[in-house]
Formats: sequence, C-alpha cells, structure tokens
Amino acid sequence: MQYDFGEVNSAMQKYVDRQIIAGVSTAVLHGQELVHLHCNGWADREHQIALRDDHLFRIYSNTKLITSMAVMQLIEQGKLALDDPADYWLPQLRNRRVLRPGATSLDDTEPAQSAITVRQLLNHTSGLSYGLLDHGSLLYKAYNEVRILNAFTTLEDMMNLLQPLPLSFHPGQSWQYSIATDVLARLVEVVSGKRFDQYLQLNIFNPLGMDDTGFFVPEAKHDRLAAYYGGSDPQNILQRGLRRLDKSPYPGAFLQPVARLSGGGGLVSSMHDMLALMRSFLSGGETVLKPESITLMMQNHLPAGQGISFPGVGDVPNKGFGLGGAVTLYPTESDPPGSRDEFEWGGIAGTHWWISPRHNLAGVLMTQRLMSFWHPFSFDFKRLAYRGAGIQR
Repeated sequence: MQYDFGEVNSAMQKYVDRQIIAGVSTAVLHGQELVHLHCNGWADREHQIALRDDHLFRIYSNTKLITSMAVMQLIEQGKLALDDPADYWLPQLRNRRVLRPGATSLDDTEPAQSAITVRQLLNHTSGLSYGLLDHGSLLYKAYNEVRILNAFTTLEDMMNLLQPLPLSFHPGQSWQYSIATDVLARLVEVVSGKRFDQYLQLNIFNPLGMDDTGFFVPEAKHDRLAAYYGGSDPQNILQRGLRRLDKSPYPGAFLQPVARLSGGGGLVSSMHDMLALMRSFLSGGETVLKPESITLMMQNHLPAGQGISFPGVGDVPNKGFGLGGAVTLYPTESDPPGSRDEFEWGGIAGTHWWISPRHNLAGVLMTQRLMSFWHPFSFDFKRLAYRGAGIQR
C-alpha cells in the first residue's frame, strides 16, 4: 500500500508558522505498522528547542480513555457490570437529588428517578457536571465554590464534596461532559483495593510498555516536558500569536506528585506511549483488554436521539459516545469521508487520538495549546491522514 503524508507535514507547519501552535507531533498507524511520524516546530519556542518524538505532553482528557480501560478490565474480571449501580461501591452517589428544569437555586430539586450506573459514568449520561465549561450555571458555581477540581485533594475527598450537590438531569436522560471519569478513578480504587496510579502502572502501563506515562514528570525527565502555550486572543482561535503558560493550571503542575490522581485529566504522556495505547486497540497488537471489550468501548452507547453537546458550542452533529470516547455515526463536513464508526477524543491542551475500526487505522496528534480540543489543526490532520493512507470512503 502506498502512503503519502506530505500534506500532513506541510499543513502542520503552516499552523506553526502562523503561531497558532508552537510545535506539533503527528503519527498514523495502519494496523501495527507505523506509517507516519513527524514533528514540526518547537517544544520550547523561547529557547529554540525543536520538538522531538520523545517529548512529554500534558494529555488532560486523553486520560479518560485509560481510566475507561481500567474499568473495563474490572468488568472482565467479574468485579463490576456495566449496568450495576455505582453507589454500591461509592456511597456518596446514593439518594441523589436532581435540579428541576429552570431551577434558580441548588435547593430546587427532586429525587433522582434512578441510580447512576457504571455505564452512565463511562458515557457521561450520569447527570454529574464538571465546573469547567458550563460558565454561569448553578452547578458551575457550586462545583467551583467547593473546589471539586482541586489537585491537592484526593479522589475520596472529591467524592465527599460531590455528595450534597444535585445532578443536572436524571441519570440516563441526557449527555453532559463531566467529572464522571474522575468518579470512575475512585471506583477503580475501591473495587481493586489499589491506589489509582498503582492500578494503572501494574495493569496498563507496564504491560503496554508505556514507560513515560504518569501523574507527574520525574525530575530526571523535566527537560522533556514541552512548554505550554495559550492563544493571543481566547475569542479567536486562529489569531496569530502565542503566550507562554508556565503556571497553568497552577505553579509546578505536573512536575511533582499531587494528591488528586485525576482519571479525567491528570496524566502526562509521550507520542511513543500513546502509539502503544493505540496499537492495543488495533488488530494484532499487544493488548490489555479482550476483543469484545474493545468492540464494546468503540460502539455508541447513547440512546436513539441523544448526541453530545458542549456549553457555548452547542450540539456536535452525528456524534454518539462510547465508553471513553466519541463515536462518529455519520461523517460531517469536518470529518474525513471514510470516518464512519470512528472512536476518538482529545485533551484541552490539544492532544488528540482517533481509531477507525473499519480501516484498522489510528492517528495521534500531540501539541500544547490551551483550549484546543477539536481545533481546526486537529480536523486538518485527520482529514489529510485519511487521504495520505488512501482512504476515501
């Protein structure tokens, strides 16, 4: 098979030249074969350090796939089931209250019609919120007042803070991106009897050879952590110019251990490790899940008529959600023509992965730009990667 990813390289270089991103690393797998790997630009613009394929990245919500894999392993072992009520192991989820439609205070609630299940935590239909994207909402304010996302508190502390807060809708009745994957990390701890980082190390990272993935960067690897940037104009994602973010989300972030082992966004990883992760989902690869679990994760688990939507953005057309990532039901104009059934997700700092079970193809993009989940550069990469692999439909 003939491959030509020259268009990927030139398109990514244009984003670097326009100072939309400082540097970007892209890779494509066809089955287990690495058919494309290229770095453009800088890991550190100010010090003129070129981006290499061994640099480390804050992968934020790419962490969610790994957490979901841990849950699926426990399901395979018979310790959990997808439709089990999660409150059996996490008592803080019991007796939930739900905000009434149009509520103007946290007290305007009604009893939840059902318990939150493991499946609903995996596919973000639990009714939990995030306190991250839904600015101005009652729950955004409530989550931030109690500091749900505080990196210096444990997962158990997080559950205790969540306990009195209402849900935004009855479990299973809608989709909302949420802290549910952090709740799943605590579920893994309780069910396995291991701290979340220890569980991941023993059951996912070690078996797959993911030697650079963890919740902080050891001192000996500090020089490999790519610098973090934001756009010059948060309201215009294609405005030229970058500002360096050395203290985001807080001074010393990812350089030292913290209490919060965030299953939703806490990991640092490398291109090498993300490729190992992708290979584990493609046929013939070293894997830590049964084939039926992989198939189940990559299927849409939202009820008919439900889709995904983000505050301020609105509905994302023709996207369902599996167990750890979105599922393309039908390609839209922003999707490659051959991307039906694709499984994908990304992180808030611009790291992205996608897997096409139909074509046995996967792609990884690694960069560090704040608020660049599903950014034009990621759409261009995917479209050109499909084309470079010769996939048109």
